[in-house]
Amino acid sequence: MMIWGFNVPLIKILVTAFEPVTITAFRIFTASLVVFLILWKMGKVHWPAIYHWKFILGGGLFNVFFHHLFLGLGAAGTSAVHTGIILGLGPILTALMAVLIFRRGISVIRVLGFITGTAGVLVTVLGGGAGLSGFVIGDLYIFLSISAQAFSFILVSRAARDMDPLLLTGYMQLFGSFGLLIASFFMEPAGLSSLRNVNMMMVVVFILSAVGATAIGHLVYNNTITKIGPAEAAIFLNLNTFFSIVGSAVILGEPIYYYHWLGLLLIVPGVLMGSGALEELIRKRRRTANHAAK
Repeated sequence: MMIWGFNVPLIKILVTAFEPVTITAFRIFTASLVVFLILWKMGKVHWPAIYHWKFILGGGLFNVFFHHLFLGLGAAGTSAVHTGIILGLGPILTALMAVLIFRRGISVIRVLGFITGTAGVLVTVLGGGAGLSGFVIGDLYIFLSISAQAFSFILVSRAARDMDPLLLTGYMQLFGSFGLLIASFFMEPAGLSSLRNVNMMMVVVFILSAVGATAIGHLVYNNTITKIGPAEAAIFLNLNTFFSIVGSAVILGEPIYYYHWLGLLLIVPGVLMGSGALEELIRKRRRTANHAAK
């Protein structure tokens, strides 16, 4: 979570120095190569079955292409603090989409979580007394980014039932990066020429973001979520938002105002309630208590 959190200001640096979609395409492509190198060392690289491709392409479209396309555009148009806080809505949006798509029942606790989390984002985006005038298009792009990723998690969870999630990650990143590169040719004609501005500091930032956060970070998360469970993972995801705020202040020197912390304090319980993590933890404690009583 610390690696992912500090990746937010690193992305801000990259999309400010280069054309956002172009540098994002190269960042994700580099990450996919690192993922496949690690999987090759583990002996896990193989050609997917035909019925897996719909999940690979669907996940690559939403989890990589749309998510990182809007993330790059959004990070270039809003502050890293706003980016990190809005991205914290991910678990809530995933749970909400699961309810809408699978028509699952929804509890009062989850409704309260959705409301609280949404209030946290509104406080962050509209805070500071600026109201709607303080809203920027970058904030909307970040919201679209996390919405696309939330939808992709539903596809990924289905595919992970019979496909190695680590291998799935590699293929999604690889094909998603190709889509981003093609999009950059249309959206940013001068995208490749902007890469001439590279220097040693930018190379270090690029490697930390692409290799450390996007490649290794996703592999570690996808591997450990199977060990601790989604409920506990949702709790840790709140630290992602915290570290993105701290990183934005330390690395970029961005100011952090009271309404940023207020937004964070609303999103954290919102995630715990809205994602179902709180209910799952309560159920686990009850099961443990019942076993102890027997």
